[in-house]
Amino acid sequence: MAYNLKEAVKKPERLTGGHRMCAGCGAPVVVRNVLNALKPEDHAVIGSATGCLEVSTFIYPYTAWKDSFIHSAFENAAATVSGAEATYKALKRKGKISGDTKFIAFGGDGGTYDIGLQSLSGDMERGHDMVYVCYDNGAYMNTGIQRSSATPKYADTTTSPAGKEIPGKMQPRKDLTEIMANHNLPYVAQTALIGNMKDLCEKSEKAIYTSGPAFLNVLAPCPRGWRYNTPDLMEVSKMAVETCFWPLYEVVNGKHVISYKPKNKLPVRDFLKMQGRFRHLFKAGNEHMIDEIQQEVDKRWEAMLKLAGES
Repeated sequence: MAYNLKEAVKKPERLTGGHRMCAGCGAPVVVRNVLNALKPEDHAVIGSATGCLEVSTFIYPYTAWKDSFIHSAFENAAATVSGAEATYKALKRKGKISGDTKFIAFGGDGGTYDIGLQSLSGDMERGHDMVYVCYDNGAYMNTGIQRSSATPKYADTTTSPAGKEIPGKMQPRKDLTEIMANHNLPYVAQTALIGNMKDLCEKSEKAIYTSGPAFLNVLAPCPRGWRYNTPDLMEVSKMAVETCFWPLYEVVNGKHVISYKPKNKLPVRDFLKMQGRFRHLFKAGNEHMIDEIQQEVDKRWEAMLKLAGES
């Protein structure tokens, strides 16, 4: 599917302004561009796990959502939206409703990688015709910037504080995109906020209009948790991609396809130094931690190249 930017910008917004998300937050930008992939005539049912996105966009009686919206608990956004999808199919079979409705669930990494993983896995395994979008900001930002399994190694969080006892989180981040790819889904993709959003919008369109379950993992930087300058949202995202910390790729019916290969792969320190959560890594004597992160990034990138047959 070719993404037409000129036509896309003419579409009406499905997430309105006036919500309470932080300036410089990646999550609302992710949502706006995912929903922009919907055809104007299609209705959508949106579900969101408890988190920054939900508490900032739906404060009763006010809402920023123009489509039908369901607030779920932290752990069950996937189950809630899959239930709505199953109900819709049953009602359509009986001729009680008509038209096309798309089903999309949003969750942060805490509600997706951790608390909601069982719900998400069951949803995908059952084959519901829906899309689950994880906006990955690498911690439980809404409840105080606690570490999640998406938090990178050595990141400073309130539950993995960098100090005398530990140098931040001690474990590498979980690779959820590959976990979902191993569910044998028709479409899985990893993307980020870069350039004119072409990669994100094209993959969102594919996910929404692929029959069956689809999963999108989108890097969504958080200025409060990552501690970068508010205007640097797009630059931080770009550096995650250019260093291969966050590769852009898709898995279509089991086949890995790399969406973007940097011409000059930058060192991961260029990505880390933009963020206050990694400030301690740049103190004298901590160079080996940056080297360790670089080795992990290189290992994962080489593995991705092999999966895509490009090594």
